[in-house]
Amino acid sequence: MKKILLFLVLISNVLFSQMPDISNVWLNNGKTYTGTIGSKDQQIKLKIDISEQDRKNDQEYFVSGYTVVDKNYTKFEGKFKIKKYRDSGKKGTVYGEYELAEEYKGKHSGMFRGKFVYTFRWNKNSEKVEQQYIELTGDWKSYDGTLDFKTRIQNSQ
Repeated sequence: MKKILLFLVLISNVLFSQMPDISNVWLNNGKTYTGTIGSKDQQIKLKIDISEQDRKNDQEYFVSGYTVVDKNYTKFEGKFKIKKYRDSGKKGTVYGEYELAEEYKGKHSGMFRGKFVYTFRWNKNSEKVEQQYIELTGDWKSYDGTLDFKTRIQNSQ
């Protein structure tokens, strides 16, 4: 009887569950993400100021902020889309894709596209997420198509 009840509870949770709102994760506690862009590993900073879960698709998050490369400051808007989640008790991993469109400011503005991995540890005692790590790997391509760079960006801890 207990097994049947547990099974029914599990099925109802799966059928009626919604992805928890993790929009604050992408904000990175107000800190910038840092990384590299291009073959010469030029430094890039990325800051997300706004992050909201899509009400129609709880696996997507709308984000906006800005990037800084050298002295080029450019605003962007885009989204993070969760594709897969893996939970091993103490450690969780979220896999997905991102797309960030910079505002058009000439040759040095474009589109970021790629994949992300978000890993974290769950502290059962404090019931809080710890040791968050977010890595964005992908490409940046200028709107005019003349520039195409590899990017690797991670959150500051």
